[in-house]
Amino acid sequence: MFYKKKECIALSHQAAVINKKSAVPKNGDIIGRAILKNYAPATYRYGFHFKAYDNNIFTPVIRKQVREIIPVNLGHYTVYLPAYEDERIIKILKEAGNVKWHVFSKHSKKAYTKKNFIFKPISNDAFIESMATCTGMLCGAGFETPAEALFLMKKLMVIPMKNQYEQHCNAAALEQMDVNVLKSLKKKYLPQITEWIKSKKIIEVDYPDITCSIINMIIKKHSTSVAAPKIGHIISSLKDFKGYSLRNIISKKAN
Repeated sequence: MFYKKKECIALSHQAAVINKKSAVPKNGDIIGRAILKNYAPATYRYGFHFKAYDNNIFTPVIRKQVREIIPVNLGHYTVYLPAYEDERIIKILKEAGNVKWHVFSKHSKKAYTKKNFIFKPISNDAFIESMATCTGMLCGAGFETPAEALFLMKKLMVIPMKNQYEQHCNAAALEQMDVNVLKSLKKKYLPQITEWIKSKKIIEVDYPDITCSIINMIIKKHSTSVAAPKIGHIISSLKDFKGYSLRNIISKKAN
């Protein structure tokens, strides 16, 4: 749409990451940033990040299933590190002491137990339940999982995937918030992992449910066609929003 000279609105985490006011890693990645900036060009950008770095950046959208759950602490630690094999995870984390680990693995098709590790195949419901009842979350430096762990007031440690610029930007943002960040899952970082397990520090965040108000704001700001929702119309859910085509929200400028 952008290359066909149509106005295009971007609503994404990537739109926030490339904002000049957002956190960036100390070791810049010119190629990675260029790819992130140009792979989905847009006329207008609205982004979501761990913090509202700019006027067009908002706090994370937390799924209703997560927002409505009541978190408790059952003493285990939830792990989601798809970049690492199961054996690598066991090799490093077994040295952290008698800790209960719930590992969600893309390498396992069936659940199995090995000492103090319970490995489970990827399952949305099972993962949310484990996260909501864990003491802490050890995961990659993506966006959705760390944001949801913070929302549920869980201890958080992240490991950004190698050569993934977006994840390194996320890690930089989380580090600014005093979240624990490791460069990789190696034995030399075991002291940091052990210290994190002993720690009771929780990072407090405020992630209100403002998705619908954001959508309304964008529609009101950019609507110009008669087919678009009238000013003052309230979009009460994402389902309502999907009922309108982008063509009805953004009209082509007059030639």
